[in-house]
Amino acid sequence: MPKNNTSIKKTAIFSYWELNQYFKTYDLIVIGSGIVGLSTAISFLEKYKNATVLVLERGILPSGASTKNAGFACFGSPSELLNDIKNTNEDVVWQTVKMRCDGLNLLQKRLGKKNIDYKPYGGFELFNDAQLLNECLEKTDYLNKNIKQIIGKTNCYSNATKKINYFATTTGILKNKYEGQIDTGLMMKNLILLAQQKGVVILNSIGVTALNDVGNVVEILSNVGAFKAKKVVVATNGFATQLLNIKDVKPARAQVLITKPIKNLKIKGTYHYQQGYYYFRNIHNRVLFGGGRNLDFKGETTTELQLNNTIQAKLTELLKTIILPNTVFEIEHRWSGIMGVGAEKKPIIKNISTNVVAAVRMGGMGVAIGSLVGKIAADKI
Repeated sequence: MPKNNTSIKKTAIFSYWELNQYFKTYDLIVIGSGIVGLSTAISFLEKYKNATVLVLERGILPSGASTKNAGFACFGSPSELLNDIKNTNEDVVWQTVKMRCDGLNLLQKRLGKKNIDYKPYGGFELFNDAQLLNECLEKTDYLNKNIKQIIGKTNCYSNATKKINYFATTTGILKNKYEGQIDTGLMMKNLILLAQQKGVVILNSIGVTALNDVGNVVEILSNVGAFKAKKVVVATNGFATQLLNIKDVKPARAQVLITKPIKNLKIKGTYHYQQGYYYFRNIHNRVLFGGGRNLDFKGETTTELQLNNTIQAKLTELLKTIILPNTVFEIEHRWSGIMGVGAEKKPIIKNISTNVVAAVRMGGMGVAIGSLVGKIAADKI
């Protein structure tokens, strides 16, 4: 006769079928279902068509920046690139620019321009500092020469001051004719669909708490139980240090707002302001405006998806005084996203242990660079 059932686990919540399908040992588990995570999964299955791949996501949607960004298909404004060259290794800066361009090409090839609503309207940098404007104008030929060597595009940057005159208190505008914009939501929707078509399993609302690499398998502990995989890629960007002991990557929250539709809106393209700390664009006859992290670096070094009232107030002020002077508008919605930044803007793609790879630190350029980072991470496995 069997003993009583006091030893039966009362917390057993999964059926045999669920355990058999979702808690088996996978060839690859990717943590994070953003651009990098999904690109990693897709790239791995393009290389190993019969592999089993699972993506774990902590939110009901990608929780960092992939569905919360401004949708800039960009690779660097003039003042931003010159500032990066001044403060970091120049070769690394140009390597990163090439990665961004290659990443944008891969994204377009993978999904098609229609499925990301790509618009080649160009990118523009606004200046209210005459000295900085002149420094960038003096370096235009230098920047164009390097861009041509790296990606084969000629006359990338040019002076557009006389062509655009509807912004207030600006001393000049430089144009990057090879930048564009996308619909972030459409991109992520189609990236998820492509991953699922390839055979990727995606589970949402899974909070991963720890990784144990024991040599032949990695155990992934989570809020719903343990998953197992032969290889793991952590693609959580600004959230990376919550799982990994990894240096030079920290969260950077970005504040964003969007207006209601505006009649006769002249703004067309993607715009950078104050070395990229502010950025805005047109979308569905609205202005999407974000940034201001430089006003409160300490407060915005966080993984909490909340609004910063000081920064949001500054965004509203700049919208009134510089972007939409003498224009009646209403703000419809505000939100925030979490980027991953560090001393360098080149992504970190490396083995953390034998079977665990980190693919993090997009430097605020996830739309551009994320697809390539995922491919490189898949190739490292």
